[in-house]
Amino acid sequence: MFKPKAIYFEKEILDYPLGKDLMEKYKEVPKVQIENHNNIEEMRKKENKEFPDMKRNLIIGVRKTHKFVENHKTSDFLVPYTSSGCTASCMYCYLVCNYNKCAYLRLFVNREQMLEKIIKTSEKSEKELTFEIGSNSDLILENTITGNLPWTIENFKDVSKGFLTFPTKFDMVDDILGLDHKGKIIIRMSVNPEEIINKVEFGTSRLKGRIEAINKLKEAGYKIGILIAPVILIDNWKQLYLELIQKLHEELSEKVKKDVFFEIIFMTYSYVHTKINEEAFPNAINLYNKEIMTGRGRGKYMYKKDVREDGEIFFREQMNKYFPNNSIEYIV
Repeated sequence: MFKPKAIYFEKEILDYPLGKDLMEKYKEVPKVQIENHNNIEEMRKKENKEFPDMKRNLIIGVRKTHKFVENHKTSDFLVPYTSSGCTASCMYCYLVCNYNKCAYLRLFVNREQMLEKIIKTSEKSEKELTFEIGSNSDLILENTITGNLPWTIENFKDVSKGFLTFPTKFDMVDDILGLDHKGKIIIRMSVNPEEIINKVEFGTSRLKGRIEAINKLKEAGYKIGILIAPVILIDNWKQLYLELIQKLHEELSEKVKKDVFFEIIFMTYSYVHTKINEEAFPNAINLYNKEIMTGRGRGKYMYKKDVREDGEIFFREQMNKYFPNNSIEYIV
């Protein structure tokens, strides 16, 4: 269970029930009042080596931006929701956007306002819409602090149409197994080979726990997707990902394998990641490989076209062998 070192909070959170609950829950934790959760000067001045220590803080505020962004993968809209950032430290995290501004966990207590907009948009639509509510955070992790997932599911289940979806790297799913979700929630578990989880995805659940969570969630009636993501091309990557696919084939339940869908995403990286990781995790592996990566503008890197095409061929062949009846929604 995450226990914050300190809490940074906007005074407006006390106007909301969840804000009051969190302040009571962590009444023994030192607190600092801030003007804006999105611009904490004290954090921005910290050195990169302090990055893991910053993750021990919890920021609580009110979300002001509610812009829905169109998406054309496994949802119709990416939706700002109840949190941003994370307590884990995955070395490739795309939320590490400009050094020390936005990677730590921020909670937003105006959940009623955010869910109301989703419900209104969903019910007004002529077609069934799917809303991605976890693109900026990990809601299974966040739920261990806020209890927001049972609240969300209970308040969305009777909406006339529409679905909610989110990805996770965590196995703490027992809190939502007994809920009557009415098939409206799609949960997508992100997996990687155990070696990569251990060396790159610091502070996340082990592969064994993630697979067990998938089986439990399916047994509870949730629709399940699996992200093989991000695919990281270290020296023995083909062997590692083959073993991962075989492990999924062996350990996923027959109920899961009947209709699970897959998403496969190759890692992108950046100059910012490199600088932070060098100082925050000096003994970790270097994810930047100039031999197989190329620039994609504004200090970002991706795998070269021929390398990525070889990777796509590999994954399509192996998935066709071990999961021939399951869809790959996309490979990017």
